[in-house]
Amino acid sequence: MTSFNKIIVAIASVSILLFSGSQAFALFGGKLTTLTPKDGNVMIPVKTVKDGKAHYFKVRADDGVMVEFFLIQSADGVIRAAVDSCDVCYRSGKGYVQDGDFMVCTNCGMRFAADRINEVKGGCNPAPLKREVRGDHLVISMQEINANAWYCKYKK
Repeated sequence: MTSFNKIIVAIASVSILLFSGSQAFALFGGKLTTLTPKDGNVMIPVKTVKDGKAHYFKVRADDGVMVEFFLIQSADGVIRAAVDSCDVCYRSGKGYVQDGDFMVCTNCGMRFAADRINEVKGGCNPAPLKREVRGDHLVISMQEINANAWYCKYKK
């Protein structure tokens, strides 16, 4: 493949991501898994998200907003959780796609190392969600989901 062809492919790929919004990952086989809260929490089996790939979920907050978030196991083995939005770009209704060990904003193109998710908050960083592992499940409280629902009010 010539350099010119590589550039064309790169431009086409970025265009798809930027214009597809948070659903861009669906073009590559991903999907949002709808969760139902139980006893004030959402629970995801750890074994289903321990592969280094971003996994996308949605759950309805108390105010009716569908909150979209992702989980990703970073190279250090930690499962990270973040709203599929940030403080800066949330009004675009877009989110993030995975590129290796990075999550990339489909609105502004900023790249974030997976091992910094839940460590750095604010600005363009993916909005972190507090989570804990209980037994063989990763647990996020609905209180945490409800507190972060505002990030997703512009999602389509």
